[in-house]
Amino acid sequence: MKIAVLTSGGVDSSVALRLLQEQGHDVTAFYLKIWLEDELAHLGECPWEEDLGFVQKICDDASIPLEVLSMQREYWDRVVSYTIAECKAGRTPNPDILCNQQIKFGQFYLKIDPGFEKVATGHYAQVEERDGLFHLMRSPDPIKDQTYFLSHLSQAQLSRALFPIGQYPKSEVRALAQKFNLPNQARKDSQGICFLGKIPYREFIREHLGILKGDFVDQATGKKLGNHEGYWFYTIGQRFGLGLSGGPWFVVGKDIPNNLIFLANGYQPAEVLGDRFTFEHLNWIVPVGGQNLESLHVKIRHGAALHPCSIRMEGSSVHVQLSEPIHGIAPGQFAVFYNGEECLGGGVIGAQQ
Repeated sequence: MKIAVLTSGGVDSSVALRLLQEQGHDVTAFYLKIWLEDELAHLGECPWEEDLGFVQKICDDASIPLEVLSMQREYWDRVVSYTIAECKAGRTPNPDILCNQQIKFGQFYLKIDPGFEKVATGHYAQVEERDGLFHLMRSPDPIKDQTYFLSHLSQAQLSRALFPIGQYPKSEVRALAQKFNLPNQARKDSQGICFLGKIPYREFIREHLGILKGDFVDQATGKKLGNHEGYWFYTIGQRFGLGLSGGPWFVVGKDIPNNLIFLANGYQPAEVLGDRFTFEHLNWIVPVGGQNLESLHVKIRHGAALHPCSIRMEGSSVHVQLSEPIHGIAPGQFAVFYNGEECLGGGVIGAQQ
């Protein structure tokens, strides 16, 4: 097949590229430049030039054509602006889910030659075609599995997506990088949000939303505990970065109009736990119908933790009941649902009930 391979300079996408070439496919590597130089350069450096250097070396060694696409404006319009708006609304956004839906498997599709049959990435996920539908399946590596970040893809997007390393654990991907003698074989995995590079997320939010002094308040007593710099810097369940003594303290609520952050004291206080929530902006990868769904699992953030749950439909509202309370359910987070090894899709967490 003729395949466009999104490469980042990391080990995973580099191994995906070489695997596809080894299998005899006609591959072209694409590097997406999304670093917002005009908006972020004064805050710090992004390693995009170093990343691109690794990609160029790998492509040169393997005689693979490489194209660099600037998608800074598309990224700003569809991912960064969403992140800022959600923070200003007091919610907890996940830019990486929007990046996959809107950019890598969205706008990128529109920019490349339609002759490319597939778009491949280094995600840890798998696609299975059954009964004319495309199903998103988990990677066998539960720590690295990235179906959470792919949960808002549509059938059309998933039909063209390819995940060459989805069947491997990370240890085998590292071994393949050694086999291919990749120059980045020992490179550490990247952390944080892709468009920020090494810039702290808090600095990015401060740059766009500024500082708005407000009070930390004890949820139990109503007593003022100290000052904060703006409700948009905090998320439900947060413990670190509060700067208060007598802890541990956890963020358990926000009063957005009055710029108040409510805290609870103790290790896993009851106020930081929840077992029910609503969700919105639904995306089901495969149709699930209007029926209530039992015996599912949900993730509310990336990682290995899966929580047993059931879903109840009530008109336009969708209610999630967890089997046991979990920590830090925050409005704006993405709730992603699983039936066994299959990622069904999900939505955005609304209010706790």
